[in-house]
Amino acid sequence: MSVERSPAKLGLRERKKLQQREAIAAAALRLFAERGYDETTLAEIADAAGISPRTIFAYYESKQDILFCEEAAYLEQLKHMLEQRPAGTTTVDALRELISTVPPPDEQAMLRKQILTSNPALQMQTRARLGQLEPVFAESIAKDLGAGPDDIRPPLLAAVMIAALTAVRDRLVEADAGEPMTHEQAMGTLDEVLVFMRGGLDAMQRD
Repeated sequence: MSVERSPAKLGLRERKKLQQREAIAAAALRLFAERGYDETTLAEIADAAGISPRTIFAYYESKQDILFCEEAAYLEQLKHMLEQRPAGTTTVDALRELISTVPPPDEQAMLRKQILTSNPALQMQTRARLGQLEPVFAESIAKDLGAGPDDIRPPLLAAVMIAALTAVRDRLVEADAGEPMTHEQAMGTLDEVLVFMRGGLDAMQRD
């Protein structure tokens, strides 16, 4: 699930760039997991990836950009889905569709989970990144409801969506929220919440 094109459809130069970008991310995640995120430098990442430190900046702006690179793609895809969703498809429908395509975590996703679990500051960054979606959700929900700028319902529903996503994300990374959920449990729980929200949104649309 990514906003990038399939490697099979890329030209040779683009494929090489994608491979280099992935190699940098893989090297960084290994070092973050082994040494700690804060303790790892960009120079060490470059050395592990077999490139110069300057080359990293052709692909990433910072260590944080490397760590959250996949998440940024997911968020961009969600924004695109909300903007391009067909008539009659609500914000909740689009979010459920995206969530239904999220695969179980691979090796790199598990490394990211390990890194986040051990670093409270990064967990806060994750919540802040999710929070950036709140106005996007609010704008999309306002279109669902035909709501004006002073209508309080869209921002309230958007806040609930973000709270649900944050709670599930916290449980997935075991962020002081009790026993961690499995991927299947998390997706199932989130879908149940969204089904409930879809019922509320439908009721508001009929009012």
